[in-house]
Formats: sequence, structure tokens, C-alpha cells
Amino acid sequence: MSKTHHHPVQIYYEDTDHSGVVYHPNFLKYFERAREHALDSDLLARLWNEQGLGFAVYKANMTFQDGVEFAEICDIRTTCVLEGKYKSLWRQEVWRPGGKRPAVIGEIEMVCLDKKKQLQPIPDEVVAALIAD
Repeated sequence: MSKTHHHPVQIYYEDTDHSGVVYHPNFLKYFERAREHALDSDLLARLWNEQGLGFAVYKANMTFQDGVEFAEICDIRTTCVLEGKYKSLWRQEVWRPGGKRPAVIGEIEMVCLDKKKQLQPIPDEVVAALIAD
């Protein structure tokens, strides 16, 4: 993905812990939603229904730099780099309103799998979507 994709996320009360900040596993859900929007859910559904191909998280690394709070609307900024024919690396950042640095940084490695959970090359349609301007 040659440019950064932006996806807004509303922080709901249910997303937070007793201290009023987002409970850390919820950032994985926000990242997942942003990746789906960056690629296009119709493309992902078509790949699964017609070719039996989908994507799974192979590795996830998150760095927490600032607490994100209830009622904020954050910007999830997503970029992607292909790392060979089977794997992609997604850098995702959560930006709070008016933030001077990302509150959370995620690096998510994804692999392409078939319905039998066997590694498959990333389809040409996804490669084209990732490198499109």
C-alpha cells in the first residue's frame, strides 16, 4: 500500500477498563477493522467465497505510548508492505485527536491461507489493491 489509509474509530465505554482507557486487546479489533476497510470487504468476501482464500495474523507486536480514552474518535493510520509472495506487514497507528505522536503502534504480519489452513500466495487482486495509489 503506497499511501496511508485512514479509518476513524469511536471509543465506546464498553471498550475501556476500570481506569477509563481502552483495554489493550481492543486495539487488535480496531486494527482488524482498519485493514478490512483498507483492502475492501467486498474483495475479501469474494476471495473467501470464490477461491477459499483468507488472511490470518501470523505475528502481532504492539507498543503503547499513550492511553486512549472513552468518547474519543481516533484515526487508525494503516500502511502495508508485501514481504514476499505469502506475507504482508501492516504498520498501524492509533492517533488521538490532536495527538503529537501515535498513542499505539501495531506491526501485524499477515499470511494468506486456504480453507484447509495451508499457506497460499497472496492473490494478484490483493497485490494490486496494496500497491495502488
